[in-house]
Amino acid sequence: MTVAYVGLGANVGEPRAQLDAAWDAIGRFPQTRAIARSALYRTAPLGYENQPDFLNCVGKLDTTLEPLALLRNLQKIERDLGRVRAFRDAPRTIDLDLLLYGDEIVDTRDLVIPHPRMHERAFVLKPLLELDPGATIPGRGSAADLLRACAGQRAERAEAG
Repeated sequence: MTVAYVGLGANVGEPRAQLDAAWDAIGRFPQTRAIARSALYRTAPLGYENQPDFLNCVGKLDTTLEPLALLRNLQKIERDLGRVRAFRDAPRTIDLDLLLYGDEIVDTRDLVIPHPRMHERAFVLKPLLELDPGATIPGRGSAADLLRACAGQRAERAEAG
């Protein structure tokens, strides 16, 4: 089994219900056990800012699925929950990102692990550290150290996961 972390986010429709539905669906993946989900964090949008705040969390999995198969399963959930990719950083009903897959580094056309911007995002690092206080980002370092560099980003705990 490999420990993998998935970022979940939503900011249109019913974000809390969509996050719950996505997490429930992840728990039904083959060869995968959903271990824990962080608290929810209310976060300001990055990039395109003219949109509602997001609810974000991170989920921890044990899986024997290969990284690309795991990503394809996440993308299917996004489609099933009505994700539309209108433009970069657009509002969304659900966003599922494969953040980490063990200590692997993957860089292909279809998949990059660690997620290419996770080390710059408080809304990823805070819930990741909640699940694993000693988390490190391969090629980047300690998640706690990286979070200090994101001090200006708003990511407030909304409630338990």
